[in-house]
Amino acid sequence: MYRTATLSLINGLHCNVKLGTRCLSLSLNTAEKWNLYAGVLVERLPVVSKELNALEKEFKEYLLRVEFERSLKSNHEVQHERDLKQAELLKEGHVGLDLDEIVAKQTAQDLKDAYTEEFKQFKLASRKTIDDKTNNEISTNRCLDETLYLLISQKLGKNEYFLLPQGPRLEGETMRQAAERVLREKCGNQMKVCFYGNAPWGFYKYKYPISMRDQIIGAKVFFYRASLLAGNVDKNVTGKYGWVRTEALERKLNDSSYMQSVQKMIF
Repeated sequence: MYRTATLSLINGLHCNVKLGTRCLSLSLNTAEKWNLYAGVLVERLPVVSKELNALEKEFKEYLLRVEFERSLKSNHEVQHERDLKQAELLKEGHVGLDLDEIVAKQTAQDLKDAYTEEFKQFKLASRKTIDDKTNNEISTNRCLDETLYLLISQKLGKNEYFLLPQGPRLEGETMRQAAERVLREKCGNQMKVCFYGNAPWGFYKYKYPISMRDQIIGAKVFFYRASLLAGNVDKNVTGKYGWVRTEALERKLNDSSYMQSVQKMIF
């Protein structure tokens, strides 16, 4: 009886193992397949600092006052005090001073007057450019105190959308290599950029329409981040494109889930 029970237990375990192996095999065979894409978030960083608000201006003035009170006298201030003492001595009629040397020497006050006159003639460059006035979104010479992001028009299915530059990964490429190649293919070789590391900064996935699925469920996009160093998009390679501000991204990117993925990389 003990032997019969043992054999029954072994047979039961054998059947369970077979069933589990079969289920695992079926799950592996029915695993979802996705296309891998590499995308690039290209940003043009601010060229000038932002204008200070009222609180920042007040704090800046406070720091300047503290720095002035704690600082030592500069060479210019020491020379100015020496010049004043020499002028007082001349008024009092001291003849021990070399008058020719005093007259020929340029005083600290003379230097200050010359510097003041030069400063009056100096004109600061405008923070607004011609491209700001015309709202030329294909130019990087605008919104100098803000970060701009590159969007290009790409075809998905039958429609075109403004997206970050993206393209499929080729066999044998790392995702970083795919991102660099995609940026060259989509935007040309006129742009010089600096990629931030070898790891993706963001991720987004979408499913293809059922009519377009051929054993592939959809695409998974791994975004890399890069900073524009010089140049611009090659108009002969890319169709429509634009450098847009953060506030304009939501207007340009129609898909809300895609916009959320981009926002996670920006903020």
